[in-house]
Amino acid sequence: MQRGGQLIGVLAGGAKRTQNSDTKIYMEKRINAADLPDFDAAPYLDSKVAVAAYLTDILGANDASLLAAALGDIARAHGMTEIAKSAGITREALYKALRPGSAPRFDTVNRVCAALGVRLVVQPLDA
Repeated sequence: MQRGGQLIGVLAGGAKRTQNSDTKIYMEKRINAADLPDFDAAPYLDSKVAVAAYLTDILGANDASLLAAALGDIARAHGMTEIAKSAGITREALYKALRPGSAPRFDTVNRVCAALGVRLVVQPLDA
């Protein structure tokens, strides 16, 4: 978890007898979150179930540009050219629509989701 410029870590597993020394060693290491490489979700989006779970979490943020970036991650994982062809749009238009910070039209989002084999589903907020 990241809080401001600090990365907060959780130690799990390990031997009970070394827990105190392990914690001390971990706490002495300072990692600047800005020095960490950007996370790329694409390698983990290898199934329709993973794609659906990822998009469901992203949609919870209620942020169009985050959705565009997430769809871009997924499209890269499955091949931009193939997704563009299946969605009926050019590869260049797909890159433009799904770049971070963009706000793709609903039609584009819907076509890309169909090309990925998933669909957006509405559910009650209290579910």
